Amino acid sequence: MSPWIIPALKAILPHVGDIVSATKPIFTRAKGGDVGVASNAPVQQQIAELQAVAAQNDAHIRELAEQLQTTVTAIEEAALAAEAKSQRLVRICVLSMGISVVAAGLSLILLFNR
Repeated sequence: MSPWIIPALKAILPHVGDIVSATKPIFTRAKGGDVGVASNAPVQQQIAELQAVAAQNDAHIRELAEQLQTTVTAIEEAALAAEAKSQRLVRICVLSMGISVVAAGLSLILLFNR
């Protein structure tokens, strides 16, 4: 499992209830138990409410998609920068090891030549 998933879930999960309660629409209810010809107006009102909520959801989904795209792009850029830094550090370590091997070899040569 990726190490970033657990902190992300810990950051998101406390807010799920708030998000659900804020986005949960309150629809028009039919008044009384009459489900006849006269109940056409509440049905039309419910349809209009559903269409309005669907339009709002569409706008919110588009906004979230843009934010997600921005976040993914930033993470990809950070990963590339971290990879470049890692490669640079590996090169520095290899160079340092080479220098230390040469220094150890020179010190042994000087020690045995005395």
